[in-house]
Amino acid sequence: MKTIKVLLDFATFSVTEKITFYRNIIDKLTDNPAFTNPDVPLSEVKSIVDQFEASIVAARDGSHLAVSTMHDHEKTTVSVFKALAHYVDKIADGNVTLIWSSGFHQSSQPTPHQKPTLAVSDGMTSGSVKLVAKAIDKAGSYIFQMAKDTLPSSDNQWLPITTTTYSYFTVEGLSPASYYYFRVAAVTPEGIQDFCQPVEKLVI
Repeated sequence: MKTIKVLLDFATFSVTEKITFYRNIIDKLTDNPAFTNPDVPLSEVKSIVDQFEASIVAARDGSHLAVSTMHDHEKTTVSVFKALAHYVDKIADGNVTLIWSSGFHQSSQPTPHQKPTLAVSDGMTSGSVKLVAKAIDKAGSYIFQMAKDTLPSSDNQWLPITTTTYSYFTVEGLSPASYYYFRVAAVTPEGIQDFCQPVEKLVI
C-alpha cells in the first residue's frame, strides 16, 4: 500500500498564495500536541514569513533590488517549509489525520480539476513570461488571457493575449515589477471549455 506523504505543492504557489498557505500552517502547528518540536522553531518560521510578506509589499514599488530581495525571501521560505514538511512526514508516518492537522496537503488528497492547469514562468527577457497550459485531449486551440494589477471581477475585464493551436505562448512587452494575472481555456469540438483558475505572476 502506498504510504501517504506530505505534498510539496506549495513550492509552485504564487507569492500571495504562499503567504496564505504558510500562515495557515503556522496556525495549525501552534500548540498542536502531535508536533511539539519542529526542526525550525515556529517563532523563527513566523519571522521568516513576516519578512517575506514585507518584501512582497516592497517589490510593488518597481525597484529591481526589491524584486530580487523578494525572490530571495521566497526561496528561503520554500526551504523552511520543506523542512517543516519533512518533520511532519517523520512524525505522522503516513497517518492521514496527523498530516491533515498540520495544515499541509497530503498525497492522497484529490486535487481540483482545472481545464486546463496553467504554469507561468519568467521569460528570457525582462517584461516577458512563458505560459504553458496542460494539453487537453481533442483541443484544437487555446485561448490565453491576462489582466494587470488586480484580478478581474467579470469575464469582460480580461484582456486577450492570443488564440493559438499550441498549448504554450510567450508574452512580451509587459511592465516589469508589475503583477499580472493569466488564464487559459481549451477549445474542443464541444466548444470553449472553462477557463482555468487565474495564475498571479510578478513580472521581472
